[in-house]
Amino acid sequence: MKPRYLKPFIFIAALLPLARLGWKAYNSALGANPIQVITWSTGTWTLVFLMLTLSITPLRKLTQQYWLIQYRRMLGLFAFFYGCLHFLTYIWLDQFFDVHSMLKDIAKRPFITVGFTAFVLLIPLALTSTQRSIRWLGKRWQMLHRLIYVTAVLGVIHYIWLVKADLRKPLIYAAILSVLLGYRILTWTVNRLSRDLQSTPQSATLKNRSAVAD
Repeated sequence: MKPRYLKPFIFIAALLPLARLGWKAYNSALGANPIQVITWSTGTWTLVFLMLTLSITPLRKLTQQYWLIQYRRMLGLFAFFYGCLHFLTYIWLDQFFDVHSMLKDIAKRPFITVGFTAFVLLIPLALTSTQRSIRWLGKRWQMLHRLIYVTAVLGVIHYIWLVKADLRKPLIYAAILSVLLGYRILTWTVNRLSRDLQSTPQSATLKNRSAVAD
């Protein structure tokens, strides 16, 4: 199958978690605490799509399948989509848009503050995901979209602080994120050293020529 034909299948696959959740809700199969099930499901899939988005760059470089880059924006937008559902579940189904109750909850439970911050940072990334925004922002676009690293870190912290007791699942996400960020740090370090090594002989040559001229 050609890469460009995969997009509809990826789009449908990304909606399957929501369809499954809707099917459970329709059949009253969300358990004794349906709000918690919806909250956990949407939050989990937000993290999953964040990890998938961050995995595109190392995958395309390591496998030399550069066409993978065309799916990064879609995956990032699905991370924002499930993040919106996660946030909406909290402010609507859990808090019933009670601002006073939400502020009180934030002061009492810091993990909500961290999660809310992660969601807010996703908003400018989603709004500037178009080709027009890329052309308009230029080099600033890449700097802005590095916020996804901060968002992913805050998302994992939010999960860890939420769980508290059984940390196995959030630590799996933390390990995956560490590998993805570690790859970027290693790549940046290697490229920096390579540039320094290439510039050193040139600098030495210029100094020698200057000495000879003197």
